[in-house]
Amino acid sequence: MSQHDTTNDTDADEGRRFGLSVGRRDFMKAGAVGAVAASMGTGLTSLASTAEAGGTRDALVEHTGDWKPSTCAGCTSWCSAQILVDDQTNRVIRTRGHEDSKIHGKNDCPRQDLAIQQLYDPDRITQPMKRTNPEKGKDVDPEFEPISWEEAIDMLADEIAELRENEEPEKFMVTRGRYTYLRPILYSYLPQIIGSPNNISHSAICAEAEKFGPMYTEGEWAYRQYDVTESRYVLAWGADPISTNRQVSHYSNEFGDLLDQATVAVVEPRLSSTASKSDEWLPVEPGQDGALASAMAHVILRDGLWHREFVGEFADGENRFVPDKQVDPDTFEESENSQGVVEWWNEELSDKDPEWAAERAGVPADQIERVATEFADAGSRAISWLGGGPVMQVRGSYAAMAIHALNGLVGSVGNRGGTLYAPGTATEDLPAPDEYVDEVAEEGLDNEKIDQRGRLEFPALKDGESGGGVVTNNAADGILDEDPNEIKVLISYWNNFAFSNPESQRWEEALAKIPFHATIETHASETAWFADLILPATHHQFERWGQLRSTGNGYRTINLHTPVLADDPDDPEDVLENGRLWDVKTDETEIPYLLAESLADKGFDNLLEFFDEEFPDPDSGTTLREEYAGDDFRSRELRAQAFSRNAIKLRTQPMWDPAYRNGDYDWPGGEEFDSWEAFRERGIWHTEKWEYRHRWPSEGGEFGTDSGVFEFDGETLRNALEGHADRHDTDVDTVLDVCNYQGRVDDEDAPNAFVPHYEEPYGMGDAESYPFKFVDHKDRLNREGRSANTTWLHEFRDVNPGDEPNKDVTKINPRDAAELGLEDGDPIVIRSPAGEIESEAKLWEGVRPGTVAKTWGQGHWAYGQVAAEEFGEAARGGSNNMVIGADYDRLSGSSVYYGDVQVAIEKR
Repeated sequence: MSQHDTTNDTDADEGRRFGLSVGRRDFMKAGAVGAVAASMGTGLTSLASTAEAGGTRDALVEHTGDWKPSTCAGCTSWCSAQILVDDQTNRVIRTRGHEDSKIHGKNDCPRQDLAIQQLYDPDRITQPMKRTNPEKGKDVDPEFEPISWEEAIDMLADEIAELRENEEPEKFMVTRGRYTYLRPILYSYLPQIIGSPNNISHSAICAEAEKFGPMYTEGEWAYRQYDVTESRYVLAWGADPISTNRQVSHYSNEFGDLLDQATVAVVEPRLSSTASKSDEWLPVEPGQDGALASAMAHVILRDGLWHREFVGEFADGENRFVPDKQVDPDTFEESENSQGVVEWWNEELSDKDPEWAAERAGVPADQIERVATEFADAGSRAISWLGGGPVMQVRGSYAAMAIHALNGLVGSVGNRGGTLYAPGTATEDLPAPDEYVDEVAEEGLDNEKIDQRGRLEFPALKDGESGGGVVTNNAADGILDEDPNEIKVLISYWNNFAFSNPESQRWEEALAKIPFHATIETHASETAWFADLILPATHHQFERWGQLRSTGNGYRTINLHTPVLADDPDDPEDVLENGRLWDVKTDETEIPYLLAESLADKGFDNLLEFFDEEFPDPDSGTTLREEYAGDDFRSRELRAQAFSRNAIKLRTQPMWDPAYRNGDYDWPGGEEFDSWEAFRERGIWHTEKWEYRHRWPSEGGEFGTDSGVFEFDGETLRNALEGHADRHDTDVDTVLDVCNYQGRVDDEDAPNAFVPHYEEPYGMGDAESYPFKFVDHKDRLNREGRSANTTWLHEFRDVNPGDEPNKDVTKINPRDAAELGLEDGDPIVIRSPAGEIESEAKLWEGVRPGTVAKTWGQGHWAYGQVAAEEFGEAARGGSNNMVIGADYDRLSGSSVYYGDVQVAIEKR
């Protein structure tokens, strides 16, 4: 394969230590034009001459090619995509949404365009690298040197084999960030067969608290879709759907029509992209969203605006929801669909009027009243849209319940114009490895997980189970304290925990402590700086097999990742020769398979036997060794690629195999393909459309709660909390006290522990020393934290309201700035109890007084020569996670990012 030319300047010399291939100055000079040149397969010199002859547009027109299907993983929209591959140069030149998608069609968002810059980024890791400096630290040069894949895999296998020989497999660990649905192979099956319980996902730094509210009202631990084409009122809480929420392509495309047919109100302490285009902005005091939600529920019940068919009615028709009055439950006839609204009123809502909320939330009482009334007047075609902002806080779980319960009050749950989930899909589980787990592995698996989930102080109540979730960020403390055990070998993939976790300084220390660490990634991240092996990964959108899914517009789609640069992606030889830009491999399939072969060489063949026996080609029945015999490393690479292909075919077999559909498989409905080739060439499959109200018990359905109905009284939460308390031989009040919640079971002076309720914000830092609330928010061009080395992210930062191109600014209300003596552009220091960062002041009316807002994603000191000011030496801007302390919403396991973080600001 061709390699990019390198320069002789100092930046290039620094870059080559990580396999980076051009200096920062040369790449920055190229800018966006250079990225276009790379996508056309031309050098910078030839592009310059082309530009003189008529510009890049003429050059692009001359190129032709085929649109090939794949999937974008630039955010959790996971949009089905089509990639235009030039037939002259075999380069990607355009990307768009999939024309056959019933969710978003050809629409996409800027993140897909940034993916092309990622693919052709000259700072990508191009080959395996090993550390030669045994010392580890942020200020320590790793002194990486290139090695072959065979050497790299053998090194990693040696470390794992030693753990097995010493009967300490629990000291092995896997961490994952973003993924495809081939993830079980690396994330679950590999550690299970080795014998470690320590597979830690990124989920709790993503949105677990956001799932808590729907789980403990309607029994669904999942993200929602929102029926915006039919809605008449949208009330968004800390969600920015046209910028960074799920299904951005669909919501952005529909937003203009939504504004024509509906009212949109946004609860957010900053003027977000969505707020700037909406009818109402409620600039709430951070951490006080729960007060607003309770007050709005109070208004809806007080004024008789609830949905009778979903909630119920008083037997005599007289509304007894009178402020400061208790209601006799016997006077209210609950519907078949819900329970506990009277208990909710009596325990929480009766005195929570708009004036009460206004004192706490800083939003005028008349606006609270108006928004609540108009929301309810829209009837069941109203959406209370729950985002991460109000709930990824120390006491966020109860706010999540209160916000989502508004959907129950107006009957929009699963209804036209309301909140929906995803129809069932026709994917199949991958083969399970249980019979390949030996006694050594079983003993290792009996150990506690390194993130300490399920302990008294970490309930992590996913799906109602004590310790059922994950406490991602706490794994750093587990590693540092060797509690419950030491971690000796780590594989990390598609994550950068040394940057993306709150108080990320702890992860730098934890990673430096681990004796052997292999990381799989496309760029030399902060996490890679502490690694012993860097294994270069394929780019998810262009160079690999995988599968994700999109949900929106009433559908769920199954979307393939395909190696679009290969002429025949089913042919492993073609993929290896032409399907990827560098000597890179896929994290979830190829690397585990190669590792299995090497472990078998060392006497542990369980993993290889599992892969060989359980992953034949489902079309032909051919095993991997029958297709590609031989024990040289090239044969192993071919088998690894065939394994990738077979895994995705097994995962999607019901969709494309008529015989499989007609067998014992429980077909859920949806599109039907007659062959793998037909499905692969299209790359997208649709469910049937969501059937409104089908989960309502009155319609013959059932909710996923313990009661089977929508719960305003928290019965499912009661059972989960009591189960966790019983596990630790204590009571619920003790659990909540240890976990820093105010709710109690039978304390008249405290909120009821089970119903959705308001809890006062829990501040990280005292208000006198740290007078400002820190509002962290996502970047519209942030591809899951992986676009920091693209020039376009920096050049177009002003797509985020209040931001400036090529700057890292902190947005401060002018009134606060005046008191601090700050002017626009002043250098500042932001301090919190966790740490401090430097930034630049931006005076902006779009952030409420008493708060400062800063876009997440700046502050890289690694990741590439664009992301960092000086690669490995100096950060570009300030990382929010250096000032956000490590704390948790412990009922969900979620890390705290918003509202609870107190900071001080001063001029530098």
